[in-house]
Amino acid sequence: MDKLKSEHLKQTAYNVREHIIRMSGDGGCFIGASLSCADLIVFLYSEFLNIRKDNLNDPERDYFFLSKGHDVPALYGTFAELGFIEKERLKNHLKTNDFIYWHPNRNIPGIEFHSGSLGHLISVAIGVAIDCKMRGMKNKVLVVLGDGELNEGSVWEAALVAGAKHLDNLIAVVDRNKFQANIETEELIPVHPISDKFEAFGWKTRSCNGHDFDDMEKTFSEFPIKQGSPSLIIAETVRGKGLPSIEARADRWFVNFKPEEVEMLLKELHGEEKAKLTSDTIVAR
Repeated sequence: MDKLKSEHLKQTAYNVREHIIRMSGDGGCFIGASLSCADLIVFLYSEFLNIRKDNLNDPERDYFFLSKGHDVPALYGTFAELGFIEKERLKNHLKTNDFIYWHPNRNIPGIEFHSGSLGHLISVAIGVAIDCKMRGMKNKVLVVLGDGELNEGSVWEAALVAGAKHLDNLIAVVDRNKFQANIETEELIPVHPISDKFEAFGWKTRSCNGHDFDDMEKTFSEFPIKQGSPSLIIAETVRGKGLPSIEARADRWFVNFKPEEVEMLLKELHGEEKAKLTSDTIVAR
């Protein structure tokens, strides 16, 4: 990936993190998991998926499903940065005059399906993938799962069906931030080795750094990993990425920060990330 494109993606993800932090007050949000997948969602919409603000109803568009729906602040923030919704609209988060709240809602442009109850949207994605196959379409169908979400039995039932139906237009991405709610994933119900489990169900798998745009570009460019098989990408991420004071903390799951705490986190983001972006810009020039 060229440096100018990489800079643009970093800046977009930085802006998305600002939106997430602002949504962490006045009712709160699931900040840690939203920050862990911000880079991933920005990359998917900017570089991988054929989904734009002007083709949301095009039958040839790709499909994106956020199965770990509590990460929706990252998706809302990406929509705002890419023009799907107005940035000012994010101020309606949790207000009764809008549909921007803790989980995806189809009344928001670009949301394909409601989510919230974990383990459901991989089945929805499989249904869409089968439909696309039956119609001879070339759409990519992508679903983002949480690593803790893999505790849901419905995920494995769906994975078995996807393998049996040879859905090579389907790609599942696991946001592997190693936490679920307020505990480490491997401490509650271990899911490692994820790759081996999916491979046993007929999938082909790869791993990438979910915060490295070059690595994501290289990994996703191989889709489908194998013709005739669904693909799984395990994105290794850090809960709370971008805010060192809350990174990899079990207690930073759902938060409802006071206005002064939100401002402190924004200052932390500016101090840690802005300097890095400036440095990258100098190198690129």
